[in-house]
Amino acid sequence: MATRPKPGPHGEHRTPAAAVAAAVHDGKQHLLLAASGSVATIKLPLIISSFKNRSNLSIRVILTKSATHFLAGQSAEQPTVASLTSLPHVDSVHLDEDEWNEPWTRDSNILHIELRRWAHLLAIVPMSANLLAKVTGGLCDNLLTNVIRAWDIDSSNPKRRAIIVAPSMNSMMWAHPLTAKQLAILEEEWTWFEVLPTQVKLLACGDTGLGAMCEWTEIVKVIEKRLGFI
Repeated sequence: MATRPKPGPHGEHRTPAAAVAAAVHDGKQHLLLAASGSVATIKLPLIISSFKNRSNLSIRVILTKSATHFLAGQSAEQPTVASLTSLPHVDSVHLDEDEWNEPWTRDSNILHIELRRWAHLLAIVPMSANLLAKVTGGLCDNLLTNVIRAWDIDSSNPKRRAIIVAPSMNSMMWAHPLTAKQLAILEEEWTWFEVLPTQVKLLACGDTGLGAMCEWTEIVKVIEKRLGFI
């Protein structure tokens, strides 16, 4: 389940959106990590833990509904969703229901907008075939796709922030002609995206081929470069 927002300075209740809004100007580097429905989601705890020595970092996590199925405490490499908040620098974990935490009223904060304002970088690791299709088709039917659709894409903005994506899917899904067309949109038309290459690997399904998410250690290096750590 998603994390409960911390109380305000006077002990008042805060929605998830209000808690994110309150942290926009905390002086830290803000990494928004997201995972969608791919087996590679199990690498998320490793990616998060690798930043343990980055003291000026705040991490918030978005999990799609399908991503949560890979983090249900099945094994040591698949801890529970709730346990992610105990990892270094993780300030919150958000699921789709956080978007509608309580009935919206005028002047209330909106979570997908506040997360976009908060984030200095969004890294979607992994991006499944389904999420790739949704994003390039303009769909925004959950928290993550709403954040992506609401992203600041103004090329004249010198502080425009990037979205890193690490695709991950079965080799036959990767070879499907739609995949190449959809990736071309991200790589050639939408300049605010950075697509990390997949690798050839023995996949969880037993097939061997191209389509596996790039090594999680390489993802960490890219994130550190984009945030200015190295």
